[in-house]
Amino acid sequence: MPNSIIITIIESPLFPNYSRLYEYKNLTELRVNSVRKAIALVKKQPAAFIVAEFFYAYSTNYSGIYKSNLEVLLVSLIKYSPNTKVIVLAKKKEMQFINVLDAVNHPLQGVLQLPTSPVEMQALLDG
Repeated sequence: MPNSIIITIIESPLFPNYSRLYEYKNLTELRVNSVRKAIALVKKQPAAFIVAEFFYAYSTNYSGIYKSNLEVLLVSLIKYSPNTKVIVLAKKKEMQFINVLDAVNHPLQGVLQLPTSPVEMQALLDG
């Protein structure tokens, strides 16, 4: 059985490195540094998981109606990879804004507050 793909979108130094855990879970990790690159990957081949850090748009730096960096990703997943499980990481001060992702009809596998632990991540991978 081939490995499943997990895409990690690493956009900040707070992003945890769980490469060993992913390997243990028989997941092939593809690391990218932007949501745009992650979307390009899932257009070519659906992923089992995506792990991404949430950033709330305090100003209007995200396009149009979006209030975070992840909404366009979730919209793309509906079309290109609807079975992808999304795990969101967020800083404590951003946790209060996670609900903006509810506007997109793609469920989250879970949300973890940074810093996270391998045990927390494994629970979401197993769930």
